[in-house]
Amino acid sequence: MFIQTETTPNPATLKFLPGCDVMPAGTANFTGPEDARRSPLALRVFEVDGVSGVFLGSDFVTVTKTPDRDWDVMKPMILSSIMEHFTSGDEAVSEHAGAEGAGGGDEAMDGDIDAQIKELLETRVRPAVAQDGGDITFESFEDGIVYLRMQGACSGCPSSTMTLKHGIENMLKYYVPEVLEVRSVEW
Repeated sequence: MFIQTETTPNPATLKFLPGCDVMPAGTANFTGPEDARRSPLALRVFEVDGVSGVFLGSDFVTVTKTPDRDWDVMKPMILSSIMEHFTSGDEAVSEHAGAEGAGGGDEAMDGDIDAQIKELLETRVRPAVAQDGGDITFESFEDGIVYLRMQGACSGCPSSTMTLKHGIENMLKYYVPEVLEVRSVEW
């Protein structure tokens, strides 16, 4: 098995591409080992000293490190953890646990504006940020303000504010005139 790595716009994250499916649907974000109990893959990665976050996408794993650690030391150990996971045959996330951040929900129950925002995020935003090892999910739309959750490489990224304000906000305002502002929701 050959696992490729890619840098992301966030210097505290690296994107690992194992060359196979990681999540069959949706995404999963883990901010610590206690959150990762349902994911054998994330638990293995959290065993590496200095890992502060693990984000699972369709075909990638994004790992966030603590500021005091060096990628040159951590990267081989993370690669080993990911390879060990995929050769074990374990699932990335236990079957009985649902995936997070899939943009799910009952569309028929949502308002028209919510549905428009979700559709734009799903078709125009999420594929682009997934290339950088992250994800952005819809939380709510209230009083003209869209609340989004940044995950993976997007969470804590120095350029995420610019992406959120100048990219996503401008696009949503253009297609959905009711949108006045976009804000990030913290964990």
